Amino acid sequence: MSLRVFGVDPGLTRCGVGVVDVAADRTARLVHVGVVRTDAAMALERRLLVIGDRLEELLDEHRPDAFAIERVFAQHNLRTVMGVAQISGIAMAAAARRGLPVGLHTPSEVKSAITGYGNAEKKQVQAMVARILSLAEEPRPADAADAVASGLCHAWRTGAPDAAASAAATPAQQRWRAAEAAAARSPRARRLSR
Repeated sequence: MSLRVFGVDPGLTRCGVGVVDVAADRTARLVHVGVVRTDAAMALERRLLVIGDRLEELLDEHRPDAFAIERVFAQHNLRTVMGVAQISGIAMAAAARRGLPVGLHTPSEVKSAITGYGNAEKKQVQAMVARILSLAEEPRPADAADAVASGLCHAWRTGAPDAAASAAATPAQQRWRAAEAAAARSPRARRLSR
């Protein structure tokens, strides 16, 4: 049994999309990779509509089990942050309409999961995605590879659909899960969840 994850690297000009099937033994198969493009000359609301409609179509076509998206992080360019945040909201709403669990992962979490190094360059992420998926070529552009990487990261962090996945987890993943479980049991976490 495998987990199908729909990954998104949000952006207004190029919104990366990747769909992967990940088995309990952490092996993965590429289902779809690409980008949704919009012209910067278009009105913002039209750009959002184009991307939202295409994401909806892809979600219906591929019927994933889970949804992963790169978490918005602070940048110096406020316009870029706003565009990424707007696309993220549209994408998460599309996932929520389908009842999909949504995983938010920072760029450094995704890079670390894929390359073992949280500050890896985009080219390194592309190369590792190709290697993990046994692809003849690296997914291009980098936004597409980042979307696939988000999907892989999510599957590996949340676990595959059966108990064998826990046994197949790396020591780092086992420590990560233990830390998350401990944080969820903390008195502060219990107070915040009320």
